[in-house]
Amino acid sequence: MNIMHSEIKDVEVIVLGSKGQLGSEWIEVLKQKGVNVIGFSSQELDITDFEKVDNIVSELKPNLLINCTAYTNVDKAEQEWDKALAINAHAVGNLAQICKKNEIKLVHFSTDYVFSGSLDDLKEHPDGYSEGDKTAPKANYAISKYLGELFIREKISNYLIIRVAWLCGKNGNNFVKTMLRLAKDRDELSVVSDQFGSPSFTDNVIENAIILLSRKAKGTFHISSTGITNWAEFAAKIFEIKGLAIKVKPIDSSSWPSPVKRPHFSKLNTQKIHQINGISLEHWTVGLERLLKQISD
Repeated sequence: MNIMHSEIKDVEVIVLGSKGQLGSEWIEVLKQKGVNVIGFSSQELDITDFEKVDNIVSELKPNLLINCTAYTNVDKAEQEWDKALAINAHAVGNLAQICKKNEIKLVHFSTDYVFSGSLDDLKEHPDGYSEGDKTAPKANYAISKYLGELFIREKISNYLIIRVAWLCGKNGNNFVKTMLRLAKDRDELSVVSDQFGSPSFTDNVIENAIILLSRKAKGTFHISSTGITNWAEFAAKIFEIKGLAIKVKPIDSSSWPSPVKRPHFSKLNTQKIHQINGISLEHWTVGLERLLKQISD
């Protein structure tokens, strides 16, 4: 890819994965703030092409690189381990190396899946997993994301790893949009009720990530909503807010066959980030109401 000279001048931020749910909103927010930002979608820049990524980032020399690229197909990762490993781990380690060489801060997004997800943990960690709690990734997707975290910590000190869970936003695909789509053709939906957590809403994630950056924070942080719910309750709340007469039938995970066992518990504890001045956390129902307005606008 040839970078025009006009694009090179005073680049402040590069966003990788700029067409995805999170990356596209980062682009919108930064442009609204007058930040000189360049985005590359996964199609425009394959982050597993180490030499190409190195050349582009080194040429543009931003102050900040935000990586929103990820292999996210949890089920398919069981058959495509090499691909998940390349995108979620090795490419991330390469980004960290490039950022260190060019003195660029790296922001990378990880996942609640790095924890065990055991239902027993609901009792031991009622407020959710803290950043320093023991990680225990189970499936290929989770392991690849966990390794990406490790590679960053090994290679660079000026980084932010932000773990999110149940990510939902106005762009891209997510659970909220899926429920609204299914509600158009059905009057009853079966939804899993034995998986507990709390959603991360993209606009709130970005708002708080910007606060972290303004405070020159480094390290690993969780950004998620307060409160705890399950998928069935989450779905029911969507329909309640929208005024849709859809019956939600709670079911066990065992009734929903999947190649990969999903976490029964994936609540992220946000106490650490809550201590930082300016951080704005909200109950998941508040975030959901705002998202539904954004989707309908």
